[in-house]
Amino acid sequence: KLVLVGLGGLCTGGFLFLLLYWMPEWCVKATCTRSAVRDAEVTLLRSTVCMKPQLNFLGSLTPHISITETCLNLSLSLSQVLNPFYIFQLFSVILWCTDEYYYYAMAIVIMSFISIATSLYTIKKQYVMLHDMVAAHSTVRVTVCRGENALSTDLVPGDVMVIPSNGTIMPCDAVLICGTCIVNESMLTGESVPVTKTDLPNPQQDKKGGHGDAIYSTEEHKRHTLFCGTNVIQTRYYTGEMVKAVVVRTGFSTAKGQLIRSILYPKPTDFKLYRDAYLFLLCLVAVASVVFVYSLVMKIINQEPVKEIIVKSLDIITITVPPALPAAMTAGIVYAQRRLRKVGIFSISPQRINICGQLNLVCFDKTGTLTEDGLDMWGIQRVEDGRFHHSEEKADDKSLVTTKFVSCMATCHSLTKIEGQLSGDPLDLKMFEATGWVSVCSHLCKTTQSASYMIGIVRQFSFSSALQRMSVVVRQIGERRMDAYLKGAPEVVASLCKKETVPEDFAEVLEDYTKQGFRVIALAHRRLESKLTFHKVDQIEKNMDFLGLIIMQNKLKTETPGVLEDLRHANIRTVMVTGDNMLTAISVARDCGMIQPQDRVIIADALPPKDGQTAKINWHYEMDIIMEDGHSVDEMRIQEQYHFAMSGKSFSVIIEHFQDLLQKLVLHGTVFARMAPDQKTQLVETLESVDYFVGMCGDGANDCGALKRAHAGISLSELEASVASPFTSTTPSITCVPNLIREGRAALITSFCVFKFMALYSIIQCLSVALLYSVSSPFIY
Repeated sequence: KLVLVGLGGLCTGGFLFLLLYWMPEWCVKATCTRSAVRDAEVTLLRSTVCMKPQLNFLGSLTPHISITETCLNLSLSLSQVLNPFYIFQLFSVILWCTDEYYYYAMAIVIMSFISIATSLYTIKKQYVMLHDMVAAHSTVRVTVCRGENALSTDLVPGDVMVIPSNGTIMPCDAVLICGTCIVNESMLTGESVPVTKTDLPNPQQDKKGGHGDAIYSTEEHKRHTLFCGTNVIQTRYYTGEMVKAVVVRTGFSTAKGQLIRSILYPKPTDFKLYRDAYLFLLCLVAVASVVFVYSLVMKIINQEPVKEIIVKSLDIITITVPPALPAAMTAGIVYAQRRLRKVGIFSISPQRINICGQLNLVCFDKTGTLTEDGLDMWGIQRVEDGRFHHSEEKADDKSLVTTKFVSCMATCHSLTKIEGQLSGDPLDLKMFEATGWVSVCSHLCKTTQSASYMIGIVRQFSFSSALQRMSVVVRQIGERRMDAYLKGAPEVVASLCKKETVPEDFAEVLEDYTKQGFRVIALAHRRLESKLTFHKVDQIEKNMDFLGLIIMQNKLKTETPGVLEDLRHANIRTVMVTGDNMLTAISVARDCGMIQPQDRVIIADALPPKDGQTAKINWHYEMDIIMEDGHSVDEMRIQEQYHFAMSGKSFSVIIEHFQDLLQKLVLHGTVFARMAPDQKTQLVETLESVDYFVGMCGDGANDCGALKRAHAGISLSELEASVASPFTSTTPSITCVPNLIREGRAALITSFCVFKFMALYSIIQCLSVALLYSVSSPFIY
């Protein structure tokens, strides 16, 4: 096979080698025979990019991430220079020089050189940035508990590593088995908020009855896992033991490795203009072939010199398929990119600027994108004897400062002191500041109005997005018994409390607040029995006393209504995708103009199969239930315009059990609440499947998957988590969206007009030259 391929390459002047370089699958099939994996010397990896750059970029197949400078420069240069268009331009330049057509040949050479240099600079800059992300942790020395120091690149799953007390950047994914860590996960989540990681509970303690967490899971044990690339700020340990973690994943298997893999191998963009352009070029090649044969025959009939026959016949091909077409097509993109830079929008994928001109739907995250980042304390509503008090504005009143309600606000949080400053979740920080308490240290709080009233935090169960709650075990200084405090989503907290302590009008009060756009958090308390172990969260979080509600206000950004109004006038649909409460999201959608005041909102509440019953969907307005039927959405007779709203759980059930309704729902779906990161990505894919050109605008917090999957992902965060987003705005404002669409349309029209001009010019010139050849006109010499 190798001999035949070599002979074919020599006979075709090297063209066969180029063809096999462009088509790796053909190359493997033409030069190799199928074998078992253990005997294989070459592997064909199916991915969204060409195989050769992939092999060059990654080097050897090691379990760790490695991008070498030499391989990078060589592979980038080869991939650009050996592009089919540049090979065709080289052929054209050689042909024109043979025909003494020097000036135009030099112009094409200069244009091609500038184009290649610009592309190499842009791509090299991206890969250097990516290399810096990888190299940021690849030279850290760690202490491995097998009695030696080792480079982080030598770690393997199962190693027990010691986390330094002064912090480090994690070189791998590891699960804490001893001690506590305070970690900044902004590299992965986009949120510069310290997160507390606790050690993994001993499964032996929970195995009674066979309900223990015997199998480790990254999702279920996220609060015990240190992810690769995250920054460990502080460590805490007890009884003199070192903080230890077991390595579970390395290299591309880690959370950071998966992010880098998604950047290295992005999904291909299927854009109709480019697809049609390639089809039209194939038509031009067919026309050029016909005219080439025609001119060849005419030259032979006229008995012209052999050199003249070859040069003039081949020249027809360069006339029909213009070599300057790629450079001309990118002119609009280059100027659009310059104008975008002036308004603070940067792109790592300039070709997607044209796609922005086709956007007809934009998904927005809520918090930090449509609304302000921070939450302001609006008030509290306490509960006593199973009844709500009147709402109160301040929690630091003298009569309230030592109550269970305020004690819960002061202790049930994940704040930590770093260099004398409290830091952590902004919501927790606002809540703590509203109490008027002070933090003596990370695990001891006291009120400023009573020096003797101090509470120490004995055990903390960090907030879990899956459980939608967090809890702490505390002890008041001077007392022997302990208390448990709980905070979280109101519906979840109420379900864990004694029924007699939850007010009868709880649902009505909660609905009233959420409809006004407030974010509501519920609090609960329990006095622990002396015999009760405080290590088991499931034993603590039950039979609690409901304390009341904290009402937080999340204000709209001033520019949000105006931008959404502009998009609506441009017939661009807007959708909200958030992890917040359903009614809060609907209220914000109405306030910002995404849902007009006269429009109706229908909530699709999908229930999975249970107790032998099939899955079903309950349809109801924001107020009253109107029907209960899985397939009656077409029978609704609604005169006014309507919008669908659904939660992440309902969305998952609909995807699994109601595929026939999915597309109809997303065509009119405007609010998607309580959405997990992977569900946001699924929603973008579903919208693209119904022929929408989808834009996604987020602040980088849990939006990375959707930002990468959308036709145009626009990140309002400049953190490393947004490296994979095609566009990044330096100003955290959605005003960048209409700017991007406007420039995209300008670039698209320019590219389309240039393409039409170049195509028509080439066809006219080709037919004119062919006509002159037929009459042997002296004007063509």
